[in-house]
Amino acid sequence: MGQTPTVIKTRVGIVGGGPAGLMLSHLLASAGIENIVVESRDHETIRTTHRAGILEAGSVALLADTGVDSRVSTHGDEHAGIDLRFGGESHPLDFKDLVDATVTLYAQNEVFVDLAAARARDGGDVRYSAEVTDVWDLETGAPKIGFVQGGDGDDAGTSCEVHADIVVGADGSRSFCRRAVAGEREYKFEYPFAWFGILAEAPKSAPELIYANSPSGFALISQRSESVQRMYFQCDPAENVDDWSEDRIWSELAGRVAGPDGFELKTGPIFDKTVLGFRSFVREPLSHGRLFLAGDAGHTVPPTGAKGLNLALADVKILFEAIDSFYATGSDALLDAYSDTALRRVWKAQNFSSWMTSMLHTPPGQDPFVARRALGELDAVVSSRYGRQYLAESYTGWPHG
Repeated sequence: MGQTPTVIKTRVGIVGGGPAGLMLSHLLASAGIENIVVESRDHETIRTTHRAGILEAGSVALLADTGVDSRVSTHGDEHAGIDLRFGGESHPLDFKDLVDATVTLYAQNEVFVDLAAARARDGGDVRYSAEVTDVWDLETGAPKIGFVQGGDGDDAGTSCEVHADIVVGADGSRSFCRRAVAGEREYKFEYPFAWFGILAEAPKSAPELIYANSPSGFALISQRSESVQRMYFQCDPAENVDDWSEDRIWSELAGRVAGPDGFELKTGPIFDKTVLGFRSFVREPLSHGRLFLAGDAGHTVPPTGAKGLNLALADVKILFEAIDSFYATGSDALLDAYSDTALRRVWKAQNFSSWMTSMLHTPPGQDPFVARRALGELDAVVSSRYGRQYLAESYTGWPHG
């Protein structure tokens, strides 16, 4: 006979304990709505997974204004613009002047640390190292989650069932919850290139992030802190990081930002190398019965527009308001509207990310006309206040909700 599962009754069961799942859990708990988070990874794995983080002002406010005690206000690096670089020259975009907004560099794993600490502080029920085995009864008023507790605690190997009113899949791009519901529409687009990313011990090369279009392909001179920098250059998706020495990497990056203005890239020891694939994906709708998808579980964007984490947090804010309304009024209206409301922002972000990607990258075998056209587009953007405003508004983010 198999083990009798331990039954956990709650209002909202959340699959996924990254920033999206933990932020939703935090918001629900703040409103007195009981919930549980089930996450397959352990805390340390998530904490040490290096992912970039450019937070829109709305995302910063969501962290800072909801009692998370986030370090984003003290450790985040606020930026009032970016530089678009092409033809060997930089063209600064001043977001404060254009749209009176800023963005903040704050790594995604640091957002996780803050949210995890807030849930621990407030006694949140977050089950790390818990492998989801099933979700069912999604089309009823009593959806369920099955999971097995892992790790090295006394409860390791325990089979559990979460009995809830609502289930949320915030479990990333390989979402178990999404795959458990067949038959929905999925939109996909694979890009013919990737980013070769590095983390290096080096000072900042410029005050703002640099997005560069060069004959050799795109480069992004980003930042992490005063002494650690993150940089990327366009590469083949099949590129092997072991084939690239430090000298070769720095030579490639320097060549892509070189120009008559004498810009000099600051270099240093490289301690992390990765190849980041490019894909756009949207699942419609973002709901199925009492299952609701949020963040990468429902959609992904290429990183060029810095939208991934911000879209996830926007989803969470919309979904929280819908769940809060459901318990306050008994009405399903906002839950029923969640998918359409969230998808409006998702498709705007898909458009912006695709536009930035096509304008700045050089596809393999690109026709010279297409390359020249992209340079003309960049020139049109930077030479028009309206063009700069559109980019600034999209980059800094639209209102949540």
